[in-house]
Amino acid sequence: MKALLQRVAQAHVTINDQIEGRIGQGLLVLLCAEPNDNETIADRLLRKTLALRIFADDAGKMNRSVLDIGGELLIISQFTLCADTSSGNRPSFTTAAPPLLAQTLYDYFVNQAILSGLRVQTGQFGADMKVGLVNDGPVTIPITMR
Repeated sequence: MKALLQRVAQAHVTINDQIEGRIGQGLLVLLCAEPNDNETIADRLLRKTLALRIFADDAGKMNRSVLDIGGELLIISQFTLCADTSSGNRPSFTTAAPPLLAQTLYDYFVNQAILSGLRVQTGQFGADMKVGLVNDGPVTIPITMR
C-alpha cells in the first residue's frame, strides 16, 4: 500500500459541490492499494501513519504524532499514487489494485482508523473529488508498505 501524508492545519473534500469531509489540524492521508496488499499491510500502514512523529513539540521539533496531539484524519482514496510514468507521457495505473480489492482495503483502513479514537473524515471511493488543504510546514511524507 502507498500513502501520501500531508500535515495540515485544515483540509476538506468536496463531491458534487458539497463538502463531504472536513478536518482541522491533523493529517490528510491519500491512500492507494496495490494488487498484493491485504489487511495485515493496511494495519502496518495505519500504525505507521498514527505513530509518525511529524508534529511539533514545545521546542518546535517534530516529536509528536497525530495521536499525541489528538489530531484529525481525512482519508482519501487515490489510485494515482500508483502511477507509472516510466514510458511515454500518459501515466499507466496497472500497478494499482483492482477496484474491488482497493475499496475493500480502503474501507478497512478507514474503519481501523476510526478505532484509534481520532476524528476521521473521508471522501467517497471512486468519486471525482476536489481536495482543499492548508499544508502545515509544508510537511508531505510518502510511505510505501509491503
